[in-house]
Amino acid sequence: MADEFLDSRSSGDEGQRNDEAERGDRERLQILIIGSREGVIETIHNLHRRGFAEVNDWSTLLPTPISGEMMSILRRDRVIGRSD
Repeated sequence: MADEFLDSRSSGDEGQRNDEAERGDRERLQILIIGSREGVIETIHNLHRRGFAEVNDWSTLLPTPISGEMMSILRRDRVIGRSD
């Protein structure tokens, strides 16, 4: 979807990602979805259909301190200073 995000999984661009990581040009971002179990799962699948992230890239559902509320976390690296 957005080119400024780097996929944490292996691909053909691995050498480029390694160079960027060594230069420290990356920032780790965490995207949280918090809500009911059904709401979190539905949102993850909705974002997947829109090309944002693979379903398996998200963490397993985690409980929050609020009863009945769950969360899932997606971690992505962003290239700092990239504006395309």
